[in-house]
Amino acid sequence: MNSRERVAKVLNHEEADRVPIEFGATMTSGIMASALYRIKKHYGILEKGERIKITEPYQMLGEIDERVRDLLGIDVAGIFPLKNMFGFRNENWKEWTLFDGTPILVPEKFNTEPDENGNIPMYAEGDKSYPPAAVMPKGGFYFDSIIRQKPISEDKLDPEDNAEEFAPVSAEDLEHFRTKVTEAYENTECAIAITVPGAGFGDIALVPAPFLKDPKGIRDVAEWYMSIALRPDYIKKIFEIQSEIAIENLSAIYKAVGDKVQVAFISGTDFGSQNGPMISEATYREMFFPFQKKLNDWVHKNTSWKTFIHTCGSIEPLMEGFVEAGFDILNPVQCSAENMEASTLKAKYGDKIVFWGGGVDTQKTLPFGTPQEVVMEVTERTQTFKKNGGFVFNTIHNLQAGVPIENIVAMVEAYRENCVY
Repeated sequence: MNSRERVAKVLNHEEADRVPIEFGATMTSGIMASALYRIKKHYGILEKGERIKITEPYQMLGEIDERVRDLLGIDVAGIFPLKNMFGFRNENWKEWTLFDGTPILVPEKFNTEPDENGNIPMYAEGDKSYPPAAVMPKGGFYFDSIIRQKPISEDKLDPEDNAEEFAPVSAEDLEHFRTKVTEAYENTECAIAITVPGAGFGDIALVPAPFLKDPKGIRDVAEWYMSIALRPDYIKKIFEIQSEIAIENLSAIYKAVGDKVQVAFISGTDFGSQNGPMISEATYREMFFPFQKKLNDWVHKNTSWKTFIHTCGSIEPLMEGFVEAGFDILNPVQCSAENMEASTLKAKYGDKIVFWGGGVDTQKTLPFGTPQEVVMEVTERTQTFKKNGGFVFNTIHNLQAGVPIENIVAMVEAYRENCVY
């Protein structure tokens, strides 16, 4: 089988020749630049003087190129919106070096100048005439959004302010999707995953709006979470506005790319903590379910795409709701969280939803375990999840900086030993 055929099989809950593997096709299943540099160096595919190109600067994810796809046997290519999390394009590359010494390439509008404390502030749209939208602490690896919440006046709250970022995709955006999808379809045998802009309701990474120069509305993380309980009508109105625009955008994107795409990343909203859901099932069904179902229903009625939800943490009590909302794929499958044991998830939901991730724990086992512990966990997870299809191998969330290379090698080898049906 080629990659496209292999992924199609497992997405339909059928066994293929082997379990597909994916890195870099979504913003929650990539490889941080430092780790990617060490992978390339270890396996001898790092060219002399090569720098890792940053494709997602918020999390500092590196580009998964053809050499890495061939090395790891990656089965999925990812297509992302034209602009990144800071609202500017990944173009006109310039050299920079991470705090740990990793040589990288960043987009032209990526700020590389430290502040007086040695931190790296980042600016929405690269515009330094506005206060910074995020910061990478000195010695750090990633960016943290800066909360730029204006004083809240209850009688002046306008849902349109929180819907500022949701707009119809432009002709330029559509041409970008059309071109990139066509290139991936014609030049690779990979399945194609596309990230749909503006389709995730209440994604907390997006609430502070690091891509907007002067965000209005409710932009404080704590205030947003409290508003789900205190201002439910306000939140629902935002979602109503967002869902109407998202349906229009789905229709326009589908006309541009058609059925060349197999997977649509719809939602990145996190609903779980380490120990349980952050909201009740009743709140999920009242506040989020109707809007997610609306989008998923449109996709399933009008396309052949499978829809993808990313949600971290302990979310088992909400999973039946995700299934009823129409999601086909769950990521990152955080088996390290409470009530998220692999065998239980597979037994209860294995015929209802595809598990995309869960291959190895990125909180403890991969960064702090021994190679032998990594092998044991990858073996157990792969053997558990792969039965009857419905499993795409990936780590639990992005492969992070600082992971020992011997543990990454152990993960790759254990996957290869256990992936064949």
